[in-house]
Amino acid sequence: MKFDSKQLKEMSGAVRAGSLYALRNAHSGHVGIALGSADIITTIYANYLRHGTDEFILSAGHGSALLYSVLKLAGYKIPSLKTFRKFAGLPGHPERGIDGVTATTGPLGQGVGNAVGIALGKKILNSKRKNDSGYVYCLCSDGDLMEGVANESIAFAGLYKLNNLIMFWDDNGVSIDGTALTDLDIPMRMMAAGWNVIRVDGNNFKDLDRAIITAQKSKKPTFIQCTTVIGLGSSVAGTSHAHAFELSDSELLKLEEKFTSANGLKLWARVAKQKFKSVELSRKEKKYSINNISVSDNISTRELSGKYIEKLLKSEPYLIGGSADLAESTRTKTFLHKDITPTDFSGNFINYGVREHAMAAIMNGLCMTGLRPYGGTFLIFSDYMRSSIRLSALSKLPVIYVFTHDSIALGEDGPTHQPIEQLASLRLIPDLNVFRPCNAAEVANAWDAALAEKSRPSCIVLSRQKFLQIDTIDLEDIKKGGYVIRKSETKRPRITIIATGSEVPLAVTVANKLKNAQVVSMPSVEIFREQPKEYKNKILQGYVVAIEAGATAGWFEFADAVMGIDNFGTSGDGAEVYKHFGFDADVIAAEISKKLK
Repeated sequence: MKFDSKQLKEMSGAVRAGSLYALRNAHSGHVGIALGSADIITTIYANYLRHGTDEFILSAGHGSALLYSVLKLAGYKIPSLKTFRKFAGLPGHPERGIDGVTATTGPLGQGVGNAVGIALGKKILNSKRKNDSGYVYCLCSDGDLMEGVANESIAFAGLYKLNNLIMFWDDNGVSIDGTALTDLDIPMRMMAAGWNVIRVDGNNFKDLDRAIITAQKSKKPTFIQCTTVIGLGSSVAGTSHAHAFELSDSELLKLEEKFTSANGLKLWARVAKQKFKSVELSRKEKKYSINNISVSDNISTRELSGKYIEKLLKSEPYLIGGSADLAESTRTKTFLHKDITPTDFSGNFINYGVREHAMAAIMNGLCMTGLRPYGGTFLIFSDYMRSSIRLSALSKLPVIYVFTHDSIALGEDGPTHQPIEQLASLRLIPDLNVFRPCNAAEVANAWDAALAEKSRPSCIVLSRQKFLQIDTIDLEDIKKGGYVIRKSETKRPRITIIATGSEVPLAVTVANKLKNAQVVSMPSVEIFREQPKEYKNKILQGYVVAIEAGATAGWFEFADAVMGIDNFGTSGDGAEVYKHFGFDADVIAAEISKKLK
């Protein structure tokens, strides 16, 4: 069933009317895109989008009223448009979990990255099950195309020839502050990035229809430049005033009445009745358990992680690795990996290039398809990825981030590469698990816990430097996030030293210099925080000191004193730098003894 231009015009009117109804009831939102881009989204949903096979991503998430309106008309089960922007109603920007909303968008550029990830995921899945994995349609704005994450993702899509991706640019030349400051020639840039480019009138249904048919036959991703007028038909059309909510209630109501179409509603009812088969990802539920890795006495946790990834690959066909041009340094690629390439998507490793932010946004998209992606870079570069990591957590996507080179022990690389505030910063993101393991058992647990998660992303933070392995006494205790790794000489310790990662051996050395001291390894603050109060009180006894080569503030939740670093590092030999900033057993032991006198 395909609708002609006359029918699509009436259907588009119904979409506009629904959007305006939502906006008028909310007394806030974004009118401009709802009026200007309704013809684009109507063409996609009425004539092309196959429910359960294709995906639509609204990267211009401020146009959520437009998306909710078309979803309601197309038969998706979403709350009343009257609840738009109201408490417990339809949120101000699209959120994953609402029927028909694939990706949480709003921060501009993110949806472009998600769309690239979904398109890549469909290619990977298609190589495994050999069936129609569908198209990804993405509507983006001028603002999206100004964002760095979108540009990184666009370059990646072109390199990998993701011809199942069709992106529509709402080219109205206007942003909040006035004229949109996009590139001087975006179509030229898209062609240079390896995209097929088509220019159309965004309000001409025949043009849009022909463009989509051409795009579906392309061997490259397709970029459809849709010339539109922001706020089309309103008193502020074509101006920056049309972007948000500067129309009176009376004008909104008049426009709503103008676009309301009984026949349009009947035509949409035909779309809503269509039945589509949903393509489900077939995978067996797996229970994970801690498995030790054969190691030497001195080894880095990045090496341990690499060894464990080898074990996982043998039983995890949907585990997709990747790295932002640092596979060797992060140990995220093993001899069992096979590269995914533009001509062969049957592999299990993605070379993202130096595109950390795109990697994170693309991994969110991969996760939306049911794959289990992980990607590696240095901890310091998590700052480039933060907004995508935050959206992983908000969207309940169990993406795995592998961050190595985790402290000032990098030494010679200097303060530009030595992370200070990054661990504390990641721990502040709600619903994100952060693991900083100290030995093979903790590395294995971090991976097992991350893979067992269904609704939380995880960060696995690892060392470059080798350090002494301290054995875990009870493997089950690791699952509690924090546990005693070195017992006190007495039943009731006078001192508890908390440490993570490479500082655990240091903490043990400090404890050996004191009387009645125990050491608690806390690979996951988040999981420890969730433990019963009785367990936490049992573990944290006496005078509590935390040792971690990073920012100190967060540790005062558990500790009376903290040995950390709150200023930038310095260049030099790693051991010297470590000692220069006070990470010395004798110094720390003496300071603790002085406090307890």
